[in-house]
Amino acid sequence: MFFVLSKTASLLLVPSNLLLIIGLAGLALLLTRWRRLGRRLALTSLTLFLALGLLPVGAALNHIIENRFPVWDPSRGTPDGIVVIGGAINPRLSRARGQVALSDAAERLTIIAKLARDYPNAKIVFSSGDASLLGNRGAEADYLYPLLDTFGVPRDRVMLENKARNTAENAAFTKALVAPKPGERWLLVTSAQHMPRAMGCFRQVGFPVEAYPVDWHSTPRWRWLQPTEFGRTLATVDDAVHEWVGLIAYRLTGRTSELLPGPRG
Repeated sequence: MFFVLSKTASLLLVPSNLLLIIGLAGLALLLTRWRRLGRRLALTSLTLFLALGLLPVGAALNHIIENRFPVWDPSRGTPDGIVVIGGAINPRLSRARGQVALSDAAERLTIIAKLARDYPNAKIVFSSGDASLLGNRGAEADYLYPLLDTFGVPRDRVMLENKARNTAENAAFTKALVAPKPGERWLLVTSAQHMPRAMGCFRQVGFPVEAYPVDWHSTPRWRWLQPTEFGRTLATVDDAVHEWVGLIAYRLTGRTSELLPGPRG
């Protein structure tokens, strides 16, 4: 039930979709006796569209999340294992085109080649199933091995966990797969924006991991003056709000024990 609700609610709560619904409702009301309310809704929708597309609101929200965990320090020692969370392969396009199609989170995957070379004795796990609402796109993990071949990484270096549909399942299913031993050091690789929620989920299932954020979209130091491309700026708002809503939902449902997880000790 949580999975279905999370998928449907996320579509409705994305700012661009929500504002479009409000705007269309306003236009529809202009044809009824509630035309005054319709004008207000349409004007509100247009005003907020312009504000979110021109102001660095999304960048600010994203900056807070991305800077919760610093770049991992290799001087801390050699890890025993590495967990890479999916979200960078498009299974539908990969199947349709006959080759692996990557998203803008591709750094989650390209980093595997570096980590496999730097830590030849570390276990590596890639976790990602079919996250589509209808479960008909295929597991993302099923498309990883052909990509590893192009990286020169032997397939037996990476275990696949292909059942997880969301971050909470990434944590639970990966822990069950690898059964981490006390004292082992595991890295968790995912996008910096996604790292707080992911760390919260792994902590909640009792799988201690160290954050290895990649796929950065902001610099450590905040800048008020941001380049403005209306469509891209609005997309940044959608992405940031999606992650904040995820953090709140996971906290309320007990999938994390903190609203905004950060480093410990």
